[in-house]
Amino acid sequence: MAKFYPLFSSSSGNASYIGGKDAGILVDAGASCKRLVLALENNGLRKEAVQGIFITHTHSDHIKGLRVLAGKLKVPVYGTEETLAVLEHDGHIPAGVETVPVNTGAIECAGCEVMAFPTMHDCPGSCGYRIRTADNKSCAVCTDLGVVTPIVRDAITGCDMVLLEANYDIEMLRRGPYPPELKRRILSEYGHLSNNDSAGFAADLVQNGTTRLLLGHLSPHNNTQQLAAQAVLNGLRNFTQGMDYLLGIAPVETQGGAVIF
Repeated sequence: MAKFYPLFSSSSGNASYIGGKDAGILVDAGASCKRLVLALENNGLRKEAVQGIFITHTHSDHIKGLRVLAGKLKVPVYGTEETLAVLEHDGHIPAGVETVPVNTGAIECAGCEVMAFPTMHDCPGSCGYRIRTADNKSCAVCTDLGVVTPIVRDAITGCDMVLLEANYDIEMLRRGPYPPELKRRILSEYGHLSNNDSAGFAADLVQNGTTRLLLGHLSPHNNTQQLAAQAVLNGLRNFTQGMDYLLGIAPVETQGGAVIF
């Protein structure tokens, strides 16, 4: 049975485990190795279950624990060629750890088929991942978007489950303490996805068969769980929660819990 474990999700750290008790993959490693291992254990998972680490991009909230964790596990690190080049140059890949580019098509790992798709985030080689599990279910990690491009839309339409970015409430961001330059970056197509944009995309996803939605990468300064959930519920007003779809919020740090899809 396919399970999606949101281990960390916020502007401070991001990591998700997809798979079963014995084998699976980690998407991003944006917390210390110690906290990542503890998060796995809180879900009844051994660190040895991680068969590969897939990195979306090289911002610190996605790679903070990569070097130490990859060194302990000695499993391959996957990413776009641009991402892997930065990771290797900056010393985030330990000696003896294999790197595997994801630019060329589907990757097999831990019984999963993983496909990368490019995102517009302001980081070279930034991507999301669509994962097909051994029991023929599909999920996607789709955060740090900036904007939903046609490529992103095509890549994850039809997924059973999606971790979807809902980073900020527009009014909270505009009234908030960030300097103007940072606000412009977040609002741009190279920044993050707002609650309202997430809501519009969520409706398209549910219309095309997605039944599990998990909102993620919420900003602690420019959003709340209530605002994100209400915006997306408003966008899904033509569908029935509990019948057409289930909606959740990825925790900042897991205390245990998975999404079955």
